[in-house]
Amino acid sequence: MKHYPTQELKIVYRILHANLAKNTELMDGNFLEDLQNHLQKQAQSEGIDIGDHGAWDAWLGNKAVSCETRIGKRATLS
Repeated sequence: MKHYPTQELKIVYRILHANLAKNTELMDGNFLEDLQNHLQKQAQSEGIDIGDHGAWDAWLGNKAVSCETRIGKRATLS
């Protein structure tokens, strides 16, 4: 992962994460987990609290969404 620009990796992560409900098999693969781990380490090295979903979303380039809103929109994946 370190050979690719962080901005490109963020785009790939956002696209994959946004499509998890339609492609649940992504959750069982190593690639998404490795990508997320890599990006989280990068974010932490830049001082981002990855436990703060709003900060993590903003760092990824997403619109920051509160935990209350996020929980209200949760769906069960099959």
